[in-house]
Amino acid sequence: MNTNYTLNTLGFTEKFKQEALKYPAFYPGLVIEQNRNQYTVATQSGEVKAEVSGKYRFEASASLDFPVVGDFVLLDRETDSTGRAQIQRCLLRHSALIRKAAGEAHERQLMAANIDKVLICMSLNEDFNLRRAERYLTLVWESGALPVFVLTKTDVAQDMEQKQAALQEISFGVDIIMTSSQTENGYVSLQSYITNGETYVLIGSSGVGKSTLVNTLLGQKTLKTNDLRNDGKGKHTTTQRRLFQLPSGAMIIDTPGIREVGLDQASFNESFSDIAALESQCKFSDCAHGTEPECAVQAALIQGELSYERFANYQKLQKEMAYTGLHAKEVERKKLDMMFKEVGGMKKARKTLKQKNKRHY
Repeated sequence: MNTNYTLNTLGFTEKFKQEALKYPAFYPGLVIEQNRNQYTVATQSGEVKAEVSGKYRFEASASLDFPVVGDFVLLDRETDSTGRAQIQRCLLRHSALIRKAAGEAHERQLMAANIDKVLICMSLNEDFNLRRAERYLTLVWESGALPVFVLTKTDVAQDMEQKQAALQEISFGVDIIMTSSQTENGYVSLQSYITNGETYVLIGSSGVGKSTLVNTLLGQKTLKTNDLRNDGKGKHTTTQRRLFQLPSGAMIIDTPGIREVGLDQASFNESFSDIAALESQCKFSDCAHGTEPECAVQAALIQGELSYERFANYQKLQKEMAYTGLHAKEVERKKLDMMFKEVGGMKKARKTLKQKNKRHY
């Protein structure tokens, strides 16, 4: 990272300054790189290697309490000449991008903090997927940052206009930027979109061109890039999160490719505002959108105003969110309650069954 900076140019706003002043014994800094439990922090005196202090680690109640790239932190020193600096605390965030960690575990993973816009990168080859795009939108709206779609590899797209139109239909006004690494002016639209003083984070699958995009914005080949596999999917190139300051003064955070978009919380009112509007028109407030009379959602599906694929994904995400954070037995219990919803849940179903058995004997 270019070391010709001050904390002010890295987004150390008055809000952060006032909070830092409450702890005069410590030095403020910005986390610009994270590799497991090791950090690189930009301070007023330069970059230092740092780690979380033992006291901080003991007092942290959850993994989300630990620093991540984009966080402003307080250190016990401004240089690491006498050993790694110790991170004493993390200043309050104004936004946080969080997802459910991959796999069966219900752990929450903090991806980046204090970001203004999330650049959702999708390639116009085999990676393009509207259902995944809906997941990305749901993830970003909950973060407190604004989503922006960046479509890469326009030079290989066979049906670019159709894909762009389909994405516009589900994203309701979210900006869409088209890019290509193979044409002379392939990134002009993105470069003009980047604004000085804002912090951006890149998310997307491996191989969509995130590292190439960062190199182009930096004006030099800083990040390694890899070719696609034979199936059109990418190989993991970036293995850690890192913040770069661009020549324009803006900052951008590169992240490893996402294999699956696990949702921690979901802002359905933003991502599925069309379906939310339809649900408000249903006759019954608890309408399940199945066989209920005067169901506005079913009417829209039949008339072709709402696609069955989009509604199915909406229902799938709702179920996924309902099970988030639950243990295996709790998940099973919730599933049974949903199965017996019409009779008041599993407990009531058991009670009814017992009463029937008593009458039988």
